[in-house]
Amino acid sequence: MDVIQRKKFSEINLEDEFFDSLKEDYPGFDEWFNKKAQKGESAFVLDDKGIVGFLYLKEENDEDTSITPTLKKKRRLKVGTFKIDAHGTKLGERFIKIIIDKIFINDYEEAYVTIFKKHDTLIRLLLKYGFEYYGIKKSKAGLEEVYIKCLDKVSGDILLDYPKIDIRNNSKFMLSIKPEFHTRMFPNSQLKTEKNHVVEDTPFTNSIQKIYLSGASNLNIYGKGDVIVIYRTADKGKTAEYSSVATSICVVKKIKHISEFKDYDEFYKYCSKHSVFNEDELKYFWKVKKYKYVIKMLYNLALPKRPIRQELIEKVGLDRNERWVAVPLSDDEFEKILELGEVNESFIID
Repeated sequence: MDVIQRKKFSEINLEDEFFDSLKEDYPGFDEWFNKKAQKGESAFVLDDKGIVGFLYLKEENDEDTSITPTLKKKRRLKVGTFKIDAHGTKLGERFIKIIIDKIFINDYEEAYVTIFKKHDTLIRLLLKYGFEYYGIKKSKAGLEEVYIKCLDKVSGDILLDYPKIDIRNNSKFMLSIKPEFHTRMFPNSQLKTEKNHVVEDTPFTNSIQKIYLSGASNLNIYGKGDVIVIYRTADKGKTAEYSSVATSICVVKKIKHISEFKDYDEFYKYCSKHSVFNEDELKYFWKVKKYKYVIKMLYNLALPKRPIRQELIEKVGLDRNERWVAVPLSDDEFEKILELGEVNESFIID
């Protein structure tokens, strides 16, 4: 099962060959691991016929003089141990998302990771999502580089600032997604606890980047940085008024027309990595060309409270008689949805 699970150290096989490089790099790794097991601590693990990913997180509040420049006393999240066996960037993104979710859910000021320079693939991934080089750490293991993600820093880049959403000078719209695709694409409820996070994790559910196809004719007017409210339509047999809901906020990375792909192979290569659609569905979409727009977006946050269609009409002011596929939103309408969704202000750049 391709699922990242939260496991106690005592449940994890220290003799798995995955840990061999960590034992080589960090003198006393076995002792450290066994102490964590004795204390009942846990880590995030992906086991696919052997461990392929491991992430241990902890809270720190003290000054750290082993790092240059010294890390001053502050409440922060430390990425204690983080290793993945390379399978492209998708697996790494899923672990990065867990780290960043943890930062925001627990309201940390910053997060940091120490890492050997040789792990260049992982370093590039950290840099991609807003971690910055800070300094070096000296220990028995040698010299490691230190990378920090500070929540109070805004760069204006949708990846570096992720999961923050810049609502200045861009367009907003609401995109309808059918239940069968929404269930695959987004968690069933907001990731308030690690337990929920684990249960809901799948390669496409908790990847940062997502791809969706839509037939909405007005998608050509939107582009990078524009903000999407995801609207889950009603299940068959249920009244839309009370069962259709706004669930999540995403940011557009790119929108392409299906005609921009020279052939199916190019289309499949572009879509398959982050798409919720299987190969048969993609073949069908390519053949019929009904869904002409391919939307690549970042999944920034799930709404803590999900406004139903009735609220979107009566409290936000959306038109009941309009067909909701890709509905343009004014700044006021968008901000009312954020308010109804009880979105934490720390997610918003305004």
